[in-house]
Amino acid sequence: MSEHALPGPRSSTAGAEAPLTVGELGEQGLLSRVLAELSAAASATVGPGDDAAVLTPSGDTVITSDAMVEGPDFRRAWHSGFELGWKLAATNLSDVASMGAAPSALTVTIATPDAMPVSYLTEIARGLDAACRTLAPGCGVVGGDLSRAEQLVIAVTALGNLEGRAPVLRSGARPGQLLAYAGELGLSGKGLSLLFSACSVDGVATADGLPELWQEHPDELAAQLAPSPPIPLGIVAAESGATAMMDVSDSLSLDAARMGRASGVTLALETSLLGEDPVSALTGGEDHGLLAVFPNRQSVPQGFRVIGTVLPRDTDLLVDGEAYAPRGWDPYAVGAERGGRELLDRRDAPASLT
Repeated sequence: MSEHALPGPRSSTAGAEAPLTVGELGEQGLLSRVLAELSAAASATVGPGDDAAVLTPSGDTVITSDAMVEGPDFRRAWHSGFELGWKLAATNLSDVASMGAAPSALTVTIATPDAMPVSYLTEIARGLDAACRTLAPGCGVVGGDLSRAEQLVIAVTALGNLEGRAPVLRSGARPGQLLAYAGELGLSGKGLSLLFSACSVDGVATADGLPELWQEHPDELAAQLAPSPPIPLGIVAAESGATAMMDVSDSLSLDAARMGRASGVTLALETSLLGEDPVSALTGGEDHGLLAVFPNRQSVPQGFRVIGTVLPRDTDLLVDGEAYAPRGWDPYAVGAERGGRELLDRRDAPASLT
């Protein structure tokens, strides 16, 4: 039998222990299990684990993908087609930028119910195009696929070009360096909380009251529904000597802890540098700003602000000198199906931040 033969029929599981579920394991645990089963691609100089992969032979192409599913990731009652298309582009462009690359192209696959209005899909296309032209001029949608599904599902693959620069990975932070951030912090999470409080009934999204909410909180809703990440600053950071960088999508605390683990260091954040609402800054998801590490203060470019330091490895994350349990978005967390990408329980935050 060939060593590559498919496995035989599955044996009976009668009487066996219940299998571990993705909800019990969580996103990070699930990723570690899945990645352990994947072999490295011969064409990749950087594989899974960073915000994007890097492909050979030139080593200049980065590629990343993301999927959004109606329900946990977005709600049509709140998102216009244009806003959803913009967000789909922006969230993938930020992953490319976080590697220090210039976005070059997107492919988009859409699976939709038969009853979906065509106008909503054409508005998605308009939003995708507008976001590319505004956030990453020269980048555009170059292909994709259409299919059917019981709910709207959209997957985007983004490609970028390093243009001869070395990729900036999550794993390059070193003790003594400075942690800096570019973009908004906490606004998107606030926007989602506002939407759930003002435009939902028993957790079900409704458009009732949405125009009024836009008038009262335009910055928060724009950050959630149609974010504008600082895409050009990815290249600026790389050329300024950034040693580590990543897109902040799940929350500052979760992603900072991930960068610390990848680099074998501890990232120490200071709440006095996070703005007026440090809890939202630490736990709110979908900001899509750039978290970067620089060798010293002189190398931090305009557009980034220092928010902490890099220390020798001791714990996942420090906030004001105390160990902090990261909180943010996990698609497999209990309650995620009810709240989507909303701010999660903050009971484990330090007393000074509650």
